[in-house]
Amino acid sequence: MSGPSVLLIHGFASSGELNWERARWTNYFVDHGRNVLLVDLPGHGSDPNRNEGSWAPSQIRQALAAIVIDLDEGPVDVLGYSLGSRLAWEFAAWNPDLVDHLVMGGPGANDMLAGFDIDQARQLLANGTEINDDLTGSIMQIVASEPSNDPEALFKLIEGIKTEPFMPEAKVPTTPTLLVAGDRDELATTMPQLRRLLKDAGTRNEVLWLAGRNHSNAVTSREFKDKAIEFLTA
Repeated sequence: MSGPSVLLIHGFASSGELNWERARWTNYFVDHGRNVLLVDLPGHGSDPNRNEGSWAPSQIRQALAAIVIDLDEGPVDVLGYSLGSRLAWEFAAWNPDLVDHLVMGGPGANDMLAGFDIDQARQLLANGTEINDDLTGSIMQIVASEPSNDPEALFKLIEGIKTEPFMPEAKVPTTPTLLVAGDRDELATTMPQLRRLLKDAGTRNEVLWLAGRNHSNAVTSREFKDKAIEFLTA
């Protein structure tokens, strides 16, 4: 290998295959001599209900740390997208000895899922009752966009996330960090707040805005891939 293994953490209502393999990230890293650790978060993947117990973010990052330690893979480079970027921030902040570099795609300082109205979402699925909350409606569109998604499994993950809303200022990564988002990504408008936290903590950081890209298609950008590998090998 030409560098550490890369742990890839996908976004909400996605999967390792959807987020990373379809966008050719796995092939890209392998072509650059990197081993890839591809995971499916709780509530996602071919067996969305495989996990038992709490699906809170702290439990997820402990499970990710166990994977890295058990495979004797650390320290690793970590790349997260959307929800995966939030989890990657916390993973790197709490496990600095396990992370060499951190790349966050489509990140924001706010916790979109914390405001999701699960009751309204369930009523929509049960009897078609219209959702009157814009945030919940937009997230349900994301859930419905992939036929393989299991809504109840995703709701269980959201319930876990609600117990630990994202507060990036609570613990800031010390690992060199790259922040990447499309300049048309409405979910990433708070990304500068994350950079300010990194700067205040003395963490080396870089930012890349992708021209004309939004939250859905930034992950497919070749410019994103090239910048990521450049950052990880610097």
